[in-house]
Amino acid sequence: MRRQPQQARSKAMVERIIEAGRAVLMRDGYEGFSTNRVAGEAGISPGSLYQYFPDKAAIVSAVVDRHSDAVAERVAAALADRIGDAGPGMIRATTAALLGALGADVEVLRVVMEELPAARNRDRRTALERRVRELVTAYLAARPGATRSVDHTTTAWVLVMAIEHLTVRYVLDRPDIARDAFLDEVVALCGGYLGIPTLP
Repeated sequence: MRRQPQQARSKAMVERIIEAGRAVLMRDGYEGFSTNRVAGEAGISPGSLYQYFPDKAAIVSAVVDRHSDAVAERVAAALADRIGDAGPGMIRATTAALLGALGADVEVLRVVMEELPAARNRDRRTALERRVRELVTAYLAARPGATRSVDHTTTAWVLVMAIEHLTVRYVLDRPDIARDAFLDEVVALCGGYLGIPTLP
């Protein structure tokens, strides 16, 4: 951002621009995104927009940051709530939270995964994955009776990458698989990897 808003009016203007940016990104995609379209959507002049955001990339970054933060917060909350659960319930709850977070803003997710230049989005995705991976590592270290290697960092990386890829593709591709059936399969996959019994 060009300048950080201090007054309530300025903060409201920034919120308006970011919300307009999200609407344009969802409607027109990354290629159709422009500062003029965002200004029009927000009902302000391009000059007012440029007081806060220098270009298209800055607005897109703000929209995607909001999306990434929302996803991270929901997954982190689900993990934190189940940190003492040594069974498949933690896997299911965390995957369900990720599905819910990704499904809440499908078009922004599609833009992030399929339209944004990979280099522009890499740091943001890495930060999100690191945040979740640290929580998974803490869970693995805390759970009793672990039967796999004590290299919890490596195990966490494999789990986070697998669950992230599967859930993103499930949300974007909409396969003919019921949500509960999908969750059952993820629990079975991760439970097998961790040596956790997944059947009652």
